[in-house]
Amino acid sequence: MTQPGTPSHDAPQGVTLISPHTKDLGGGFLVRRSLPSLPQPAVGPFVFFDHFGPVQAHDTQDVRAHPHIGLATVTYLYQGVMVHRDSTGAVQRIEPGAVNLMVAGSGITHSERMPDELRGQADLRHGLQLWLALPEADEEMPCFFSHTSAADIPEVAPAPGVVARVLMGSGFGVSSPVPQRSATLYIDLRLAAGARLTLPPLAKQQALYAVEGGYTLDGQPVAAQTMAVLPAGASCEIVAPEGARLALVGGDPLGHRYMWWNFVSSRKERIVQAADDWAAQRFAPVPGETEFIPLPDKRPA
Repeated sequence: MTQPGTPSHDAPQGVTLISPHTKDLGGGFLVRRSLPSLPQPAVGPFVFFDHFGPVQAHDTQDVRAHPHIGLATVTYLYQGVMVHRDSTGAVQRIEPGAVNLMVAGSGITHSERMPDELRGQADLRHGLQLWLALPEADEEMPCFFSHTSAADIPEVAPAPGVVARVLMGSGFGVSSPVPQRSATLYIDLRLAAGARLTLPPLAKQQALYAVEGGYTLDGQPVAAQTMAVLPAGASCEIVAPEGARLALVGGDPLGHRYMWWNFVSSRKERIVQAADDWAAQRFAPVPGETEFIPLPDKRPA
């Protein structure tokens, strides 16, 4: 099972602070994982929250073909470039500012690699990769991939010195064109030095993650690379004395999900079946891929 983030006890009133756990995905490619955590297994539909970089990415950090079920992945880059390929035949160059949504449903296989023209040289890579649980009725839906270019993501200025890019869902008077299977909120917030924002409750559950720079939340300091799970239904005041970049995520909770390796499901037996299917290579392959990540030695119980 994934290792959880660590809760902090120095939190503003009603706020849960989570310090991420560092995980090596292979080749020295480290991510900071805030969800799932012991106090907070999910925020709305978000069951997995990984922050990677800034890091010099190399060929050895390619992610070989691997499977997913029962979830949607959302990839968002601040810096760098990677190429997504999956078993639907989709091939997509992922660049900063674009939103790339992959709905696994009943099963998908994909890889993420450095573009061929960058092989042999270092490429600075920085971004977030998040997983969303699917509603139970959609867990076995057909898989698909959706790319929304940076130019098509709505951007607004909700306060002086604040820029908000609404990546999924609605907020600050605009709505994202990225498809969603349940009520989902995902906003990229940039605050200039000294900027102040009164954040209203935009979702039933919501959390802020400090990608770059610390800030104060209702007058209490929150360190960089920390997730703050906000009180339900409450507004809060954010101040960034030295500037900050934050990710706001949230939405409607979907209930308990089992998670093992790359699989998410409301049914434990479905995860066991997916593990057996990958071990027997019954998932559809990624066209052109010859390498894959084998099933972990320890099988789900």
